[in-house]
Order: sequence, then structure tokens, then C-alpha cells
Amino acid sequence: MTKAIAGLVTVGSGSYAADDVQFLLQAVQMETTDVLEKERLIQSKQKHYSEMISLESAPTAVHKALYERALEQNGTRMAMDVQSLALALSEACTSPSIVLVSFVRAGLPLGVLLRRALLDMGRDAHHYGISIVRDRGIDKVALEAIIQAHGAENIVFVDGWTGKGAISGEIQRSLNGDSRFPEEPRLVVLADPCGRAWLSASAEDWVIPSGILGATVSGLVSRSIWPADGGLHGCVVYDHLREHDVTREFIEQIEEKRKALGTVPQASPWTDTQRFELQGAASHVVKSLASQFGITNLNRVKPGIAEATRAVLRRVPDHVLVRSRSDTDVQLLMHLTEGAGVAVEEVGAALGPYRAVTIIRSVS
Repeated sequence: MTKAIAGLVTVGSGSYAADDVQFLLQAVQMETTDVLEKERLIQSKQKHYSEMISLESAPTAVHKALYERALEQNGTRMAMDVQSLALALSEACTSPSIVLVSFVRAGLPLGVLLRRALLDMGRDAHHYGISIVRDRGIDKVALEAIIQAHGAENIVFVDGWTGKGAISGEIQRSLNGDSRFPEEPRLVVLADPCGRAWLSASAEDWVIPSGILGATVSGLVSRSIWPADGGLHGCVVYDHLREHDVTREFIEQIEEKRKALGTVPQASPWTDTQRFELQGAASHVVKSLASQFGITNLNRVKPGIAEATRAVLRRVPDHVLVRSRSDTDVQLLMHLTEGAGVAVEEVGAALGPYRAVTIIRSVS
């Protein structure tokens, strides 16, 4: 489906319901790049990761089963966190409408759920999905179209979680000097173990059910692609995964749980002390691991369950470190490492706020 917004032709809402989100992404066709070759090109700086994409395969039966287990185990928690964040947003955003701008793909499920929760609270809420690319910035064409439609003061950015805080830093760099936005951009996430978000439901690194699938829980779109000729950032629409798509089903399952909740406490921004402690602990772990494994490019350290899992699926992993092998939240990661023949090391408290970290292999 395509739809024009401010003269932009986009991929519409992907496999989401039309009211749930409007992607400001253009559909692109591109050849896939083998994972090992992609890694070599990234590390040798011949190409940026956003200029290539590898084939995304359908999740295996075991992967699907582990997703279902995560949904059963943590679905209610996610529903509570959505409600907690929505309550805080409703209080913090005093203007008539709230504009949720989710980063593709990890922010999409949370953005959809937050919009629905805000509507239930009687708030006027809009939701867009746009691209942000590490080291290159936010999609300014998409963001300006949103500002043209709604103004800037009501915009809240949404992502699924933080790892090292790279996206938070990228937002700040992209909007630096833009007086329409606060100095600290309003980034909302479910989990913020590194203390870099404006608002989070918790600092705990936990297995977010939507974080262990890719396109099939995020509207059947790829991660975003840098536009070679300018304009909107792009994405590949994964029609070949349609029979495996649980995008709408996931939203309805979490919604059902949220509507059945009683009173939920409202989320609160970190205090300065909390933020300082979280950032310090996370930074210490990343720097210690970089030193231990002789890493100079910190992009090769992927902390947090979701980032560690995605790195095993999409990159070339060398080591996976977990706090505990028996931790139910890292079982998909353990399954994937076994299939990929990647060594897993149990390191306990050495991971600080994280429960898992993947180290990317040096291949350049």
C-alpha cells in the first residue's frame, strides 16, 4: 500500500492497521549482501551498514516457540510498562495532541501500543515510523513533514530499548542547534539499562517479546536504508514473510493484557543520580569488554539481550557473554548461538546492568 503525506509517497502502514502507524519510508528494491561480506565491508569502511541489507529468513519453529514463551512470560509486564509510560506521557505533554515518532523497526510495536493507550485516556495521538541511522542521523525529510503537519513541540521519539545509547546520541547530534526541540530530546523506551533515554519504564535488561523477532512483528518492513539519491530513507517490504507475520496479532495480545490491568504506577524520568549511575555502570562494562577483546571500534560491542540477539542474527558474532546460562530471558540467544557455532561464556556480575552481550568478530 502507498499513501502520500505532504507530497511524500511512502509504504503506508506496512502490515499494521492503517490507523496504527504511518511509515515515512519509501519502498526500495536492492540486492541482498551475504552477512560475512557485509561485515567485511562495514569493518573495512568500504560501505556503511545502512547501504546494504542481508536476506531476512523466516523464523524457525524453535525461534517461534521461544517468541511465544517470551510473550507468555513477559507479555503482561510489557502491557504494564506501556500503560505506565502512557500515563507519564499524558501528564508531561500538556498540548492538545501528542505525536509519537517511532524509529524503525524496534520502536514500532511500542509506538503503536502507546498511541492506543493514550487514545483510551482521551488524548489525541498520532504515530509515525521514521528512520534514524547511526553515524548519519535522523531522516530530516520525514521529520520536517511531521513538523509541517503537527508542529515540533508535541513530538516524542520512541524506540524499543537502549543498548549503549547510540541512538540517543544520534538524536542529539541530528537536532543540535534546532531550537524547535529541547536540548535533551524526548526519547521514550521500554528498557534503558544505560540511562540514556528521557523516559523509560525500567532500567532492567529483559527479553521484550517484540525484540526477538524482526520484520514479522514490525509491519513486514526491513530496517531502514540510506537513500543514495536523497529524499526519504528507504526500506524493503518483506512480502516473502507474510505467512509468518504476527504484527497485528502481537499488538492485540498486548492490548488485551493492558485492558485487563488494574491500577498501574506512572513511570518517572531518572533522577540525575540514577542517570549518572546507570551511564557509569554501562560505560564501564562496554569499555572493559573492549579492552578484554582488543576492540577499538565500540560498534563491535552489542550489549543488552535484544541487541545481542539481533547481532547473532544479522552480524558475524565472535563471542556471546551472558550473566547466567539458565536465565530464561536469554534462551533464544542460547539457541541461536548453538546453531551458529558461537562460543557462550557465563560471566555473572561482570556484565553490570546487562544480561547478555555479543562481541562482533573482526573480519576486515
